Amino acid sequence: MNPALVIIAVAALVAANCALVGSFLVLRKMALLGDAISHAVLPGIVIAFLVTGSRAPLPMILGAGALGVLTVFLVALFQRSERLREDASIGVVFPALFSLGVILISRYAAQVDLDLDCVLYGEIAYTPWDTISWGVRSLGPKALWVGGGMLLANLGFVLGLWKELELTSFDPELSASLGFRPVLMHYLLMSAVAATVVASFESVGAVLVVALLVVPPATAFLLTDRLPRMIALAVGLGVLGSALGYGLARVLDCSIAGAIGFVCGLQFLAAFLLSPSHGYLRVRRRHRALHRDFDERLVLLHVDDGFGSAQELARRLGWRSERVARSLAQLRERRWIDDSAEGRLATTPEGRVVLAGPLDAPVSGFSLPSV
Repeated sequence: MNPALVIIAVAALVAANCALVGSFLVLRKMALLGDAISHAVLPGIVIAFLVTGSRAPLPMILGAGALGVLTVFLVALFQRSERLREDASIGVVFPALFSLGVILISRYAAQVDLDLDCVLYGEIAYTPWDTISWGVRSLGPKALWVGGGMLLANLGFVLGLWKELELTSFDPELSASLGFRPVLMHYLLMSAVAATVVASFESVGAVLVVALLVVPPATAFLLTDRLPRMIALAVGLGVLGSALGYGLARVLDCSIAGAIGFVCGLQFLAAFLLSPSHGYLRVRRRHRALHRDFDERLVLLHVDDGFGSAQELARRLGWRSERVARSLAQLRERRWIDDSAEGRLATTPEGRVVLAGPLDAPVSGFSLPSV
């Protein structure tokens, strides 16, 4: 197989797996918990290796899943004490568990390929040559089999429990009243996150796993308000970021995992700035339009009250003369004010109709909040 295609396929599988479960983390405002789990599962991986003496995926996933559930349980326990908030609870739990994993590795697995570089950074460039065999026949890169199996498991989990995941993510209280079990779904989701993280460790490392868990779903969250579309977009953005990141790494001769994370960050930045509904530039335009509408209504109201010159309006409102002049120019263009025979500003019949209408009626395409 072409090594480049294998690397891209492995990265795409990891991205798809992370997007499937990471979308629900973003919806539940638990992205930091995904980061915590990705580090806190380290002692589970080491303990599974020490018990079995094998780096086979199944014991690693079981060990990581157990520590992932333990992490969630401890965070919830400390949070329920009402002395610590969730962020502080996470900040206490995952450094302690991660440090325990570091100690176990340095003490008992220092001579084994289970070191910190493997766990934190991974090396996806080596995946085409890390193969599995059936007898004398090679079955191809192990990362493809592990990633593909994990993708089937995550798809089964999400599709099989779609209704429960959706309802407990958006309205846990309603789901509990309807007979669902939000706490159980919470732990199942965290177990799926832990399994996804450990299945991706050796290929891409924890740092990139955290990025793929959060960044593509967060990018998709800015682009749509529908959950199915959000998950599909998150998967697509993750796969696209993997391919583009590999190309960037080839051009710059740099870390593949780092390049993929960087491209995903650029995708998020583009969505943050340019999203048609939630983008920063769109929101800024909306706010500027609202401010202009407010200024124009306020000036129109004062003109109707008898303030007949720009100087009087500036003194009354405490505004700079340029701000008053800009509002007056817009009001004249709309023919809501004009200059009376005495040379003073006056409200036109059209302007009085606007003042008589509801305060939240649109002026320039946006609505003002009711007071």
